[in-house]
Amino acid sequence: MTIVRQLALNALHEVLGKGFKPREVLDHLSGSISAKDRAFLMETVYGVLRHRDRLDWTIDRFLKKPSGVKGFTRDNLRLGAYQISDMRVPEWAAVDEAVSLEQRHAPLVNAVLRNIIRNKDVISGELKDMRLRAMDAETSTSQSTKDISVLTSHPTWLIRRWINRFGAKESLALAEADNRIPPLTLRVNVLKAGRDEVLAELKESGIDARPTKKSSQGIRLKGTRPISEIAEYLGKVYVQDEAAQLVSEMLGPEPGERVLDACAAPGGKTTHMAEMMKNKGEVVAVEVDERRIAILRENIEVMGASCVKVINGDITALEGLGTFDRVLIDAPCSSLGVIRRNPDVKYRHKASDLSRLAERQGRILEAASKLLKPGGTLLYCTCSTEPEEGEQVVQKFLKTSGDFININIGMSGEDFMRTFPHRDDMDGFFAARLK
Repeated sequence: MTIVRQLALNALHEVLGKGFKPREVLDHLSGSISAKDRAFLMETVYGVLRHRDRLDWTIDRFLKKPSGVKGFTRDNLRLGAYQISDMRVPEWAAVDEAVSLEQRHAPLVNAVLRNIIRNKDVISGELKDMRLRAMDAETSTSQSTKDISVLTSHPTWLIRRWINRFGAKESLALAEADNRIPPLTLRVNVLKAGRDEVLAELKESGIDARPTKKSSQGIRLKGTRPISEIAEYLGKVYVQDEAAQLVSEMLGPEPGERVLDACAAPGGKTTHMAEMMKNKGEVVAVEVDERRIAILRENIEVMGASCVKVINGDITALEGLGTFDRVLIDAPCSSLGVIRRNPDVKYRHKASDLSRLAERQGRILEAASKLLKPGGTLLYCTCSTEPEEGEQVVQKFLKTSGDFININIGMSGEDFMRTFPHRDDMDGFFAARLK
């Protein structure tokens, strides 16, 4: 398993040290290993990313100078501590493999990990005490913020915001939901099959699947399954969280219409809208990032979305697009609503990023809104939990634009849609429909 452990350390360095995305790194590193080893690699890397700060809290209690242990050795300790506390790896194996890969600091790694093993009960007790304090806390205090931050490996700035909005108990529930492995959710491509048909095929293949509760074309697979298990169905289905599926349904494009997807890659909502339109009409998919155009085109081809026209450009600067019956803006955001799928997001942002992102989101909304026909419908959404990227962007736009009104989302009568992992078992999404 030493080779897999080395790959795991390489992956952690690429993600935490260089800022690359976990899925891309793991796809690149795991090409030559077995499916079993790949599963172990995924579990360890994502496990460390989900629980990094709690692991550091554990490790640092046995270091004289925690700030002096960085890079490879820090990641090696995190990996060993995670295997000891959260996996069924034999404790001796976790220690031996960590030490065998260390050069300069082998004695230190050996001592720290053995101390963690000797003090497992004490550490577990302290974490339980933290959780009890957090459950009992009424307001945002430095203690409740620190407790939840350590327990769930979320940054203190974000936990403090959540406690002020939701209280400590619900903030803990949200952060803990972020750390649970999400279900694999599919969207059926109605151009190629019906949901009942795909459900029957999955059942015949021994895959336990159920219809989603709110999305009309969604399927949720039971348990934790790799995408490879449903590879033969890709094209007939698209891997997409239920909250993201609801966005296209809320916009409601119809056959024969002209629709704009202002921020289109990777193409989940683009292809969904084409399917809803039965490939009759036109979906103009605009994407500013040239590197993501290939992924967008590939998904369009796989899903058979023949009515889509792809344009590489910035929606705030493009000219000559004409006007549209409906406009979708899935704006670039902090992605704080999809932490359960991308745990590294927790460590990428600071509070000041939200206002910067909101400014860009506002510019995109203003530019795209000018391309909407009179009487047309615009839907603005982000995969963020934070109001700066959702409600506040829309409210500011409505104040400065006298031509638009906010209409309810057609689900429960609210002005906006908000989903949360701990409440809905969906990704954290915001959406508003304007006319």
